[in-house]
Amino acid sequence: MRKVLWCFAALMVLLVIGSGVEAFDEAPAAPPDKEILHLSGRILDNHKEPVDEAEIRVFINGQLQKVRKGAHGHQVLEYFKSESDGSYQVVIEVQKGLLPQAEIEIDIFKPSFKEVRVKIPQDHLAYNGQHYFAVKDVILERSLGPAFWISTVVFLLAYILISFELLHRTVAAMLGAAIMLVITYTVGVINPQYHIISYERAIAAIDMNVIFLLMGMMIIVGILKNTGVFQWCAYKSYQMARGNVFVLCLILTTFTAISSAFLDNVTTMLLLTPVTIEIALSLGLNPAVLLIPEILASNVGGTSTLIGDPPNIMIGSYTGLTFMDFVINLGPVVAISMIVLYGFFKVYYGREYKKATITDVEAHIAKLREEYRITDATLLTVGLIIMAVVIFFFITHGIWHMEVSVAALFGASLLFTYGIVTKRIKLLELVEKDIEWTTLLFFIFLFILVGAVEETGLLAIIADWVLKLSHGNLVAAICLILWVSAIMSAFVDNIPFTATMLPITAYLTRVIPGAENNVLWWALALGACFGGNGTMIGASANVVTLGIAESAGYPVKFFEYMKVGFVYMVISVAISNIWLLIFY
Repeated sequence: MRKVLWCFAALMVLLVIGSGVEAFDEAPAAPPDKEILHLSGRILDNHKEPVDEAEIRVFINGQLQKVRKGAHGHQVLEYFKSESDGSYQVVIEVQKGLLPQAEIEIDIFKPSFKEVRVKIPQDHLAYNGQHYFAVKDVILERSLGPAFWISTVVFLLAYILISFELLHRTVAAMLGAAIMLVITYTVGVINPQYHIISYERAIAAIDMNVIFLLMGMMIIVGILKNTGVFQWCAYKSYQMARGNVFVLCLILTTFTAISSAFLDNVTTMLLLTPVTIEIALSLGLNPAVLLIPEILASNVGGTSTLIGDPPNIMIGSYTGLTFMDFVINLGPVVAISMIVLYGFFKVYYGREYKKATITDVEAHIAKLREEYRITDATLLTVGLIIMAVVIFFFITHGIWHMEVSVAALFGASLLFTYGIVTKRIKLLELVEKDIEWTTLLFFIFLFILVGAVEETGLLAIIADWVLKLSHGNLVAAICLILWVSAIMSAFVDNIPFTATMLPITAYLTRVIPGAENNVLWWALALGACFGGNGTMIGASANVVTLGIAESAGYPVKFFEYMKVGFVYMVISVAISNIWLLIFY
């Protein structure tokens, strides 16, 4: 038995050594009557961004060549495709003596780009024995073909359906993504000019860091909700205000802003809205006078951190900016905007607050104390400890090179496990009710939609337009991105708009002198998040909050909200503009 083990071990060593020799053998041996041409390089667009899935063919003296992909590739093909980073590497075996005098050409084709054929001059060839080497980078220019126009029309139609709630946003995004994929794999197979986005590219376009972060936080908040802690916080707010409605509104908005900075602001408003409505009714007030300031505060407070608002999550995931980067750069302007908000709703709703009817403050406090109490102190304690760990990882994730979604899923799994083991949480109930699957699916299909228009060149055209309009001037670019983002986000959901602007802002950051300090990213974050306050449909938190109010019998009309939210949005964006120009 021991001999068998020794023989097995020796065999494994030989296999490892053999594989190692093969791995370090950079080029396969050429037959005596053959020469081997090694071609490599990158395919880029006019923004110097990599172009993947570009079809590359090699011609020698006008004849299409059979190629092997990579130095050790075995499959022989007539063409090959560039990798996700735009790179390619192929091997071509030809008759000896052909290459020194040959005319070598590379033909590159991809839908939505102009097909190009480039020559490799003889003086670009290097050789070692029978092996010849050439490196050639190729720039492809955009072509506005059928794929571009179809994807743009489908994208805009989906945008309209989402923005004006003609169709549920998840269904609209799913329909748009499905149409683009079906066109690609039907008409696009017959005519490559109709190829919009491949299935592989669509999957790669989905930012799973955003999906998993939202899922993790939904699980954590869904479990904490069962402890009654959010309702208890509302009661404590009223107790601290001692019947003063302005002070109550100040406390509620501050709590909302802080909660939105560390939790998703949609989740925060889902939990606070029913409690706020009940408190407003008990005071004899229209719930809108408390809910609208809370909405404004949730969007402003959520702007201060990476995880507070979906646009920030998307920006952080796209750029690699850390939790503390957002806090340091956006925290001060958010604090200033909150102070202005306090004065704003004091002026705007001052008369409404004076209408509050409280005959016995102490009795009302006692009633709230009985109704809004902590129902599970043990689960709350464990949840807060785990939440503290998650927030610690959020703050320090740049040190560990850890995606924020990892921290969220880690905390969610710990709290989930504890709740299931102790039978404090019902698995199916939490999965079905507290994880907002429609929101997660919306993000998934939205990423595919944006990936499609990025593939066909719409975003590149917008980037060129913004660059041309700003004339490469940093101040103009800051103002343009900030105000365009704010106004657009006021009238369309800021999530799809932010997804559209990510590659555009990345390009402008690279090409505009002085933008290396990420100021354009802060302009996008402030514009998208603050702009969401402009109208009822500007941000997900707005739609969720006013939807709950309407179902409770207290609807808020579009222009009733807009005359408050849009005015404050303009004020807060103006503050942000001044801040960015002074400090960046």
